[in-house]
Amino acid sequence: MIIAKNIQKSYGDLQILKGVDLEIKPNEVVSIIGSSGAGKTTLLTILGTLDRPNTGEVVINGEAVFSLSDKKLAAFRNQNIGFVFQFHQLLPEFTALENICIPAYIAKKGKKESETKAMELLDIFNLSDRASHKPSQLSGGEQQRIAVARALINNPKIIFADEPSGNLDSANAKDLHDLFFRLRENFKQTFVIVTHNSELAKMADRTLVMKDGRIDSEQIYKVVN
Repeated sequence: MIIAKNIQKSYGDLQILKGVDLEIKPNEVVSIIGSSGAGKTTLLTILGTLDRPNTGEVVINGEAVFSLSDKKLAAFRNQNIGFVFQFHQLLPEFTALENICIPAYIAKKGKKESETKAMELLDIFNLSDRASHKPSQLSGGEQQRIAVARALINNPKIIFADEPSGNLDSANAKDLHDLFFRLRENFKQTFVIVTHNSELAKMADRTLVMKDGRIDSEQIYKVVN
């Protein structure tokens, strides 16, 4: 599903990633942990095709993504990848339903088709009654579930999550991580999750530990076939 080889990334004279190699299987949940500055978010951003490495290769579902033009890469990202961020990134002027539909509209899907899919997701998350509410009218946990629904609207093969529970209390954080596993079972997607929470990281099939811009070690909790 995801193969990365010798990923290096620098910003000016500061080298963040110093040669990362990894492989992530389809339908696997992988967490990435490490101290601040270890390169976790930079790696996630590159694996998610939001940034390009200085050197190295990323292959997603057989596609060498950084050989694509910016336009084709953006289309590939929209069709194959979903993102969940710590601070939701919901547009305040739009309702929950409209926020969920945005990636579908970017993919040029029709309004009716997009809204039907969005309502199905809201129903899965027990948020059907919040469809017309704007983000300011939702709790933090509800906003994050809306953000997850938005990530799922185009049926992506991979979900990348950067500290998705970092802005939630402990109960909502565990609920969110439980939700990722239910979604994996229902939709057969691959999840890559950056987190500072070691207990939540242990819920994953594997945990990759980053240190000084490299994968320092790996902890396996479950076997994914």
